[in-house]
Amino acid sequence: MPRPFRFGVNLLVPAPAEEWRAKCRRAEELGYDVILVPDHLGMVAPFPALVAAADATERPRLGTFVLNAGFWNPTLLAREVATTDALTGGRLELGLGTGYVRAEHDTAGLPYGSPRERVDHLLRTVEELDHLLGSDDLPHSRLRSSEGTHMPQPAQKRVPLLIGANGDRMLRLTAEHADIAAFTGGRLVPGSTTGKVEPLTSEELDERVAAYHRLAVGRPEPAELNLLVQLVAVTDDPGAALQPLLSRQPQLTEDQALELPIVLVGTLEQITGQLRAARERYGFTYITVLEPCMESFGQVIEALRAE
Repeated sequence: MPRPFRFGVNLLVPAPAEEWRAKCRRAEELGYDVILVPDHLGMVAPFPALVAAADATERPRLGTFVLNAGFWNPTLLAREVATTDALTGGRLELGLGTGYVRAEHDTAGLPYGSPRERVDHLLRTVEELDHLLGSDDLPHSRLRSSEGTHMPQPAQKRVPLLIGANGDRMLRLTAEHADIAAFTGGRLVPGSTTGKVEPLTSEELDERVAAYHRLAVGRPEPAELNLLVQLVAVTDDPGAALQPLLSRQPQLTEDQALELPIVLVGTLEQITGQLRAARERYGFTYITVLEPCMESFGQVIEALRAE
């Protein structure tokens, strides 16, 4: 029996307090299960944005999608995670990745590192968070300041961990540590310093998901599988809806774009069928869309939940 669908929206655009709260309330009204924020310069600071989202809503979980581990010291991140989980009433889901935009590291004056170094740092971060926030031996008494006072404690026994992965080492790390395995459906364009990505075909995504499953054979419980969708348009004119994507990815034809797993363009019936097929083919049950698609995808959520 497959998991039921869960739906998340990644809110990208900073806004004044009341406008931010209104966006979060609208996401809840549309039926989203998770309100997410990214970790890019020029966008919202993740943890205060999630606390504000919690204050404005009642039901949705709240997550980072995903934190750039290269921006964070693991011990200081543990404090942020514990505080945010406590202030949101145990609704936090922590998403982590290596970071892929070199230009942001340069702007922040932080080292970017080789792919191996970035994965090594992410692994150290995950292990340190598990040590500091875990539930073994002395769960939170380790989190002490130099004055001996306790650090904040998360409300959840374990804050669910999502890791965004594509390469082999990252998939292994995800299989060993993550509660949620997130697939972007894309790869970084070689040599890009600004984070430009190109999409994976259905067959390439098949191979990556199969590689993850081979690495996850020994897990005591299967992870939830997430897919980040880049474009949603409920329409009878797919050609027009695809033009922004095709202008960024000129190597694709319209038919090739429609076959991409990260593109949901067509009638409501076609899109809901595509998502059911993706659940059957890949195991994706947690679907994330970007803020510009929030309203359009709300129709899809309603239709799937009415079945």
